[in-house]
Amino acid sequence: MNIDKDIAHIVYATDDKFAEVLGVSLVSLYHNSRDMKDIIIYILDSGISDENKKKIVSVSRQYDRTEPVFIPATDICGKLGMNVSVDRGSLSQYARLFVSSDLPSDLSRVIYLDCDILIEKSIRRLWNLDLQGKTIAALMDAFSKQYRKNIGLEKNDIMFNSGVMVIDLECWKDKNVESRLLEFIVQKKGRIQQGDQGALNHVLSHETFCFEPRFNAVTIFFDFTYKEMLTYRNPPVFYPEALVAEAVDDPDIVHFTTSIFSKRPWIEGCHHKYVDHWITYKAQSPWKDQPLWKDNRSGIKKFVSKSFNLLPKKMAVHIAGILQVHIRPFVNSL
Repeated sequence: MNIDKDIAHIVYATDDKFAEVLGVSLVSLYHNSRDMKDIIIYILDSGISDENKKKIVSVSRQYDRTEPVFIPATDICGKLGMNVSVDRGSLSQYARLFVSSDLPSDLSRVIYLDCDILIEKSIRRLWNLDLQGKTIAALMDAFSKQYRKNIGLEKNDIMFNSGVMVIDLECWKDKNVESRLLEFIVQKKGRIQQGDQGALNHVLSHETFCFEPRFNAVTIFFDFTYKEMLTYRNPPVFYPEALVAEAVDDPDIVHFTTSIFSKRPWIEGCHHKYVDHWITYKAQSPWKDQPLWKDNRSGIKKFVSKSFNLLPKKMAVHIAGILQVHIRPFVNSL
């Protein structure tokens, strides 16, 4: 596979609601990757408004980069002729399953990024990562053996976070990943633990190279100590503590994943270590005058989150761990 080391190809997927969050991510990407000759952006579009598209394009112009390519996202429900459930987020996330058919056919490699991401260092190192012959590179995620069982994996099989993926598109096509993903979704009748991420894990567990956690520093790294995180998630295999500490102290990419213990930076009241970074990039974006979002979680979710934060941390982690390791995957298995 021949790739241009100086021109990165990045794909996002969003609906209109998260267009602003994508835009802030894009500012951070351009700002910290000035050493790249160019960065080509593809956006799998699930209904972005014309106004937000213009704002996104203005960001690329601001940094003198090639304008993003908006590609109509494939509707997973229409594609399969069935209802597909969402475990978290929105159906727009399923658009990434179609990277091999919706992106330009001459692409051999792409980095997929979730919208809720800040790029703190140049994307160069990740773009030029050696995938060790695997189809994708991603972060090994900390999930229990019960989660693995629900999607047909063995205890020690890799589970990964799909918010940052380096994808060898040639390998993806050769191994018929897209059709295998769709077959699994149909087999599960559209109800899969963790939605599209669960499908990706089922199909690609043995075809994933686990990169250093600094390339996808997820929120649990910041909400918990290493020991607390292992109690909370109880993964059968995971990174050594030193690598996780490095991701917290000096990340290449910060990923604001959902957490029972904290809010995300575009929501009022966030206390994440990198919230000020997100606010700084927002202030450099066309959405700078937009207010932070209200916390629109359900009353039950707000109550549970508040309750856990009022408990002594050790007790909260223990109780949350029971819910995360045992109860949630049991409910998902029903």
